[in-house]
Amino acid sequence: MTLTKRYVLRLFISIKYITANVVDRNSGRIVATSSTAEHDIKQSLECARSCNAKAAAVVGEVLARRLKVEGLNEGEGRGIHVNVTKEVEKKGFKSQTKIWAVVNALKYNGVKLVLDDEDDGNSS
Repeated sequence: MTLTKRYVLRLFISIKYITANVVDRNSGRIVATSSTAEHDIKQSLECARSCNAKAAAVVGEVLARRLKVEGLNEGEGRGIHVNVTKEVEKKGFKSQTKIWAVVNALKYNGVKLVLDDEDDGNSS
């Protein structure tokens, strides 16, 4: 069984780290990842105490480039799905700018994103 929303964006945000993963829902495996915990990103941002929207944008840019290398920036024609409203509800309102920074960085770097927020508005 193949899912129409095969690739989904998952974000993990804490005080010190931001991690963005693109997950293949068919197999459950992570196909691309980027995090401020990575040595090169961590050194360039100096996120000693906390990470901000600038760090989140860098994570999005790195993830976009990795998706292009893997040939998945189009999500096999169906796009990479993300529900920003749900992510904000899970992470809290204070993380909203970081979430949007990752999403916008992906969009600006040529990744085909499908925002699932519109689907929720029609069903409720």
